[in-house]
Amino acid sequence: MLAKLSLAAGICLASQISFAQTNDTIPETQLGEVMVTAQKESENLQKVPFSVSAIDDRKVEEMNLWQTKDLRGYIPNLYSSNPGDNRNVISIRGITTTSYEPAVATYVDGVNQFGLDTYFFLLNDVERIEVLRGPQGTLYGRNAMGGVMNVITKPKSDELTGFVRADIGNYGFTRFAGGLKTMLLPKKLYMGVSVLSDKLDGYYTNLYDNSDFDSQKNFLIAGNINYLFAKNWEAILNVKSNAGRNNGPFSLAPDPGSAIENPYEVNQNAITQMVDNSQNVSFVLKNSGPRFNFSSQTSYQNNYRYYKTPIDGDFSPIDGVSIVNNYGSDWNTVSVWTQEFRLASANTGQKLNWQVGFFGFNSDAPTRQGVYFGDDAELIGSPIPNFTMLNTNVASGYGLAFFGQATYSLTEKFNLTAGLRSDYESKKLTVGQELDFGQGDPMVTQPDTTGNVSYNAISPKLALAYQLAASNEIYGSYSRGFRPGGLTQIGSDPSNPPLFGYDPEFSNNFEIGSKNYFFNRRMRVNVSAFITTISDVQVPGLILPDAIVVTQNAGDLTSTGVEWEINTIPARNVSLDWSFGYTHATFDKLMLPSESGEVDYAGNRQIFTPELTSMIAAQWTPQFFSSKDLTWIARGEWLYFGEQFFNLENTISQNAYQIANAKFGVVSDAVELTFWAKNIFNETYIDYAYSFGPAHLGNPATFGMTAMYKF
Repeated sequence: MLAKLSLAAGICLASQISFAQTNDTIPETQLGEVMVTAQKESENLQKVPFSVSAIDDRKVEEMNLWQTKDLRGYIPNLYSSNPGDNRNVISIRGITTTSYEPAVATYVDGVNQFGLDTYFFLLNDVERIEVLRGPQGTLYGRNAMGGVMNVITKPKSDELTGFVRADIGNYGFTRFAGGLKTMLLPKKLYMGVSVLSDKLDGYYTNLYDNSDFDSQKNFLIAGNINYLFAKNWEAILNVKSNAGRNNGPFSLAPDPGSAIENPYEVNQNAITQMVDNSQNVSFVLKNSGPRFNFSSQTSYQNNYRYYKTPIDGDFSPIDGVSIVNNYGSDWNTVSVWTQEFRLASANTGQKLNWQVGFFGFNSDAPTRQGVYFGDDAELIGSPIPNFTMLNTNVASGYGLAFFGQATYSLTEKFNLTAGLRSDYESKKLTVGQELDFGQGDPMVTQPDTTGNVSYNAISPKLALAYQLAASNEIYGSYSRGFRPGGLTQIGSDPSNPPLFGYDPEFSNNFEIGSKNYFFNRRMRVNVSAFITTISDVQVPGLILPDAIVVTQNAGDLTSTGVEWEINTIPARNVSLDWSFGYTHATFDKLMLPSESGEVDYAGNRQIFTPELTSMIAAQWTPQFFSSKDLTWIARGEWLYFGEQFFNLENTISQNAYQIANAKFGVVSDAVELTFWAKNIFNETYIDYAYSFGPAHLGNPATFGMTAMYKF
């Protein structure tokens, strides 16, 4: 293990701690304080008793972070990928998203992105990104068993401010963004709006008709209104809407070998456009008083996602299987209401700081999906061709939670944090199945059947922090998180009956760490070690040709590792950053079905979990000739990802690989003109693979330029 650590240290790197420094008060050769809201109250990052990474707006621009998937490598022990349809699989410390219930919770402006469908993945007008590593069930509840990703957009402004930005690159990539913030009524009414439009011709070629396969575009618009209607009272309305179009959403080769040997080529006969429309509206009411802070957040999320025409289900040129789901807007939609109330003590330096709250949600997800067996159905095992198997799954649910957390200063240097959360959830699923032969009424093969399941989850937290010196702190913590249980969907396999219940999945994390400044604040070093146990691991199985996911509890897992983040300013205008993560996540028990019965794959590695993640970044910003405002920027990044597996049997894997990025140009507080390159050496690697073989590659070498103006 030490040899591997030394190798990674020599090759790789990473940076992502936000440098929130003010030039008027902090010398350019010192690192500034980083303020985060990881515990839902603003506090110094170095005082938070668990692992948190923060990337401020300046770093978001310097690293060209355009969507949440781009964060992998910059954050220790974080991996993110998708099969081409922009539904991200996120893994932190070996706890990974394997179904529609994420294992890592994502919040945008305080709103829980409830599932993979309602997820906003594009980044625009960002103030800060925070990544909390380790279970965060006490304050964040469901799906925070691996951690939390917080995306915070720019706040209101007393002055007219804004920006316009254009990014242009190869493969027909264009990205145009802009934003505006202003005060409409003095100290009363504020308004902000931002837009983003991006387009990509696609990396893949479809050999079936020699066309660009995965061309795609998005249009995101966001707006907010802030109204200070009384002393210490503020009302905030946030609205976000994204329209996505993807001509080839599953750019998958039939197997990993084909993907590597014939990169960025597919051969699919069923060609379609995926329509993906999402809306997110939230209303926040908050009061900041001398003794208490109160906040209420009400949100509504909606996603309508479908394929205009049937999509290829066998990833080949034969007319075997295609998936149909364009049955109108009453189907294949997800809608969620959430409500959170929170009451907290005013952070005025008292010995006891506390917060209590309530969270509730209500969700609906009616889906209808047809599996069409074409002329070549016999080649994939169907005895008859030209019929559609129509599966209907109508899911709904609600949940309630009460939580509380407090930090008490035992002495001037010794703090104790304790918290507890109680969640209750109830889910309902109605399933039905029909066979449609194209003539007459469909034949019912599974009449409508309804099942219900409910469960409770308790999420405690305990942390101790001790200040060794003014700029050095050590801590130890325990935390718990969970992913909800549920009911399986209906499929054609009679050995997998519908409405089979599965239990929640729980993670228990023990962590020790140290947060430090050295050399007169010219270096920041944060390091931690952890051991996490996961019980009742939920294992999804993709049932083909239905394209239905059936989930069951199949085992237990233990994940251990270390991570660090080092940021330093060795000389004026020079910064060096290194982040490193090592995760060893293996199953203590893993029961999977086989032809001869169940087999225990104990000892196998967790999927979507690189053994190592590391990145080293070097940046030089010398003065631009005699100008006091303009500076050159020269930035290089070297990322390293260790070996990882994509199926639980550990037969589909990706060896360790490295990626180099670079950026060069001229920047100031108001303008940017830069040239950039990602994956400079055109490394070919598997980014995502399904357990049954189809594989999606990571992006090839891309390069382009950025022009931005701020006012």
